[in-house]
Amino acid sequence: SEPYAVEREGRFKPKIFLLADEGFNTYSTLIETRRELVDKQPDLVRRFVEGSIVGWMNYIYGDNKAANAMIKHDNPEMTDDLLAYSINKMKEYGIVDSGEALKLGVGAMTDDRVKSFFDKMVRAGVVKSTIDVRKAYTLQFVNNGVGVELRPKK
Repeated sequence: SEPYAVEREGRFKPKIFLLADEGFNTYSTLIETRRELVDKQPDLVRRFVEGSIVGWMNYIYGDNKAANAMIKHDNPEMTDDLLAYSINKMKEYGIVDSGEALKLGVGAMTDDRVKSFFDKMVRAGVVKSTIDVRKAYTLQFVNNGVGVELRPKK
C-alpha cells in the first residue's frame, strides 16, 4: 500500500525494489504451527494449508468481492482502489504466484531454498551453523499442486 500512497499523495510513481531481486531469497509469508499439531493432527494442518492456498488463488484470480468487503470492514482505511492496486501489484511482481509456485502451487517450498537462506544467515552471523534447520519446517503439506487449476489459462 505504500507505493499506492506515494502515487496518490506524491503524484509520482515510485521505483519498487524487491529484496528477492537482490538475493534475499527467504519465503516472505509462512503458516506456522507447533510440531505437536503436525504430528497429532496432520489432516487438520493439511486442510488449513490447502484451504489457505485455494483462498489465495481465488482472491488473486477469482471473485474477491466478499473478501474485500471483510478486509474493508476490519480495516476502514482500505479502499476498493487500494485493494485493486494491491492485487495488480501482487500479480505484476509475482508476490503470491510465481517461481516454484507456478508448478508446485502457492506455498511451494524447497529444501534447497531454505538451506540457501539459512547459509546466508550463518555467514551474516544471524544464526549459528549448528542449528538443524530441517527441524524448523516441513514440506509435508505443500508442493502438491493445490490450486494451480484456479490460475487463468494463458
